[in-house]
Amino acid sequence: MAKIDPINERILRELSRDGRISNLDLAARVGLSPSACLRRVQELERAGVIAGYRAVLDRAKLGFGFTAYVAVGLSQHTKASQEAFERAMALAPEVVECHNVTGTVEYLLRVEVADLVAYKAFHTEKLGALAQVNVITTYVVMGSPKDGRA
Repeated sequence: MAKIDPINERILRELSRDGRISNLDLAARVGLSPSACLRRVQELERAGVIAGYRAVLDRAKLGFGFTAYVAVGLSQHTKASQEAFERAMALAPEVVECHNVTGTVEYLLRVEVADLVAYKAFHTEKLGALAQVNVITTYVVMGSPKDGRA
């Protein structure tokens, strides 16, 4: 595993802000020579600390202007029930995140669709139609003043 010293922390912070930053600019920002910076980045990648790079998309501009977090409680607390639910969520393009959580429900979903009509169709025809689902609580996102997802 790569050692996470203060320089590696700065590298990770800069790459989190801008994964397309050139090695030359990254080296200057963290106070290293370009070759030393590249070695550190490569080591962080090899160690799996940096799992990958991706583009951050503006979902609203792609036609997904409605976002909701959905808490889902299952009717049975069995491994088979959880696996069946997780398979269904993996196949649902509306579900962009699915988290197994602790508390009064088993899952927290991030759902992104075009509008309220599309959400209602997902809620009724897909999520509500699953035999494993017992409780659905929807939290509509009205704004995101801080969103650190990358």
